[in-house]
Amino acid sequence: MGTPRPHGYGGPIKRAGPAPLLSVAWPNPRSGAGTGRRPNPGQLRSSGGLGEVARGAELRAAGGRDGAPAHGNLIQPMLRMEHQPLLRGSSSPCKLPSWTLFLAVCAVGIGGTFQYGYNVSIINAPTQHIHKFLNETWSSRYHKELNPDLLTFLWSVIASIFSLGGLCGALIGGSMAIRLGRKGALLMNNVIAILASILMGISFPTGLFELLIAGRFLIGINSGIGLCVQPLYIGEFAPKHLRGGLAMGTSIFLTGGILTGQVIGLRELLGGEKQWPLLLSSSCIPALAQLLFLPWFPESPRYLLIDRGDELSCAKALKRFHGSSEYRREMEDIQRECFALDGEKPKKPWQLFTDRGVRWQLITVIVMTMGQQLSGINAIYFYATYVFEQAGILAEKIPYVTLGTGVCECLTALSCGLLIDYVGRRYLIIGGYLLMTLWCTVLTFSLTYQELYSWVPYMSMTCVFAFILSFGLGPGGITNTLTAELFVQSSRPAAYMIAGTVSWISFFTVGMLFPFIVNGLKQYCFVVFLLECFFVAAFIFLVIPETKNKSFLEIKKEFHKLNFGRNTRKKETELSERRQLQDEFLKNSA
Repeated sequence: MGTPRPHGYGGPIKRAGPAPLLSVAWPNPRSGAGTGRRPNPGQLRSSGGLGEVARGAELRAAGGRDGAPAHGNLIQPMLRMEHQPLLRGSSSPCKLPSWTLFLAVCAVGIGGTFQYGYNVSIINAPTQHIHKFLNETWSSRYHKELNPDLLTFLWSVIASIFSLGGLCGALIGGSMAIRLGRKGALLMNNVIAILASILMGISFPTGLFELLIAGRFLIGINSGIGLCVQPLYIGEFAPKHLRGGLAMGTSIFLTGGILTGQVIGLRELLGGEKQWPLLLSSSCIPALAQLLFLPWFPESPRYLLIDRGDELSCAKALKRFHGSSEYRREMEDIQRECFALDGEKPKKPWQLFTDRGVRWQLITVIVMTMGQQLSGINAIYFYATYVFEQAGILAEKIPYVTLGTGVCECLTALSCGLLIDYVGRRYLIIGGYLLMTLWCTVLTFSLTYQELYSWVPYMSMTCVFAFILSFGLGPGGITNTLTAELFVQSSRPAAYMIAGTVSWISFFTVGMLFPFIVNGLKQYCFVVFLLECFFVAAFIFLVIPETKNKSFLEIKKEFHKLNFGRNTRKKETELSERRQLQDEFLKNSA
């Protein structure tokens, strides 16, 4: 990306008209007269950006305060056109996303979290076929049977290497988003997915199970990057009054990927013995779809202005995303954040741990991410088959009933997306955890007395679906949304790297320890999960403020007292003084 320019300074502005026309328009901060010189970056930061200075230029071009004649009819429309995004809009925000916003979320999601859900899901269907492939490959290569313990180890490596790849992807996702941009990182990520698909697809015809392991590792990297960059990108181009609903696209496409993988993995489709290599290599289709559609949409406006200092490109991106009549409000919000950051560069993950200004935001993200993974959702899926069998469902029909769990997750993700900007984040996520606590309690009793009454198995099956619905309505969707909202631009990529790392480590830990927990505690393992859900709900109730319809700076101010305590008043006084200086400069320039 090169050496970043001072924040708030967009550099030379490209214009359609001749440059000398603008030379008379720069105001002198002291006298109000045109100087014919470009202000320095310090002036621009103090004034809230290049557009504020240009606002004074427009007034002077129109005749100024003293009624001086305008410099022709060309300057005023040109300046008004160039700096229109910086003028305050008076219209109320639209309650529904534009088609551009909706399609942008789809283009981002299909190659982002959809890949994660899809690749987590499809590996379950061909388990027996992959075991057979490993046995045949080992026999033809070494002319002896594969030891059962070694077979279990190889299968464990194929299944778990995905988590290791996801961890690596989370560690590099934030850096890619800073260097290549949010959109550029997602586009580059598809190259990894296509390479992984090729390796997994040719592993069977070549007889090399090592290619299958390598492909699973690469698709894990792809999923880790997607989980990090997709919510980052969506959270930055979404307007604040629709940010929750659009950010829920992360969860909607994740659950959609899981459901699609369950359907495609049926033995009637690609889950058969001969089709499983095609099933594993089919992850190249979402990658190709994103490479086809995502280039039509602009880069994140916040990244363009705050990280790149490109004000003109930021205005163009906002116009594309929000429309010509709605983008002004978002432009001003981005400029205020740019002014508050005062040229602060993107932080590294380790810098967040030493930054007192984001202490409680970081603790919150870690608690929510661990709470999401350790909530018991994996235990629910583990017990689902047993519960369905006890309810009298035939074994060969259980895969089709399991599709119902995927449908439940998709429906709750869609419902959460519709409710989040009306009900609020706090009510949904706290309510979700409390409902999960309730269903864990009921399920513990129903599994304990499963054989006592004939109706108890049906209660257990109801609890399974109710738990999945509660998870999707609360922690399943809102955790990623809150991660984007709790941090300002300079800290957000590093926060997603930390959240992704914690998520993948928790995911791997649950996978390793869960069998031992179930074997040791049986159905009473849900007591552990209900306690965890209750304590996470209590933490969120005590710590996290409501973020609905708030800018990133307003949310940061909510955490200010928690982070600084006694020093809050002093910090607020300093910020107030800076704002007064800014307002004074604007009055002089006008």
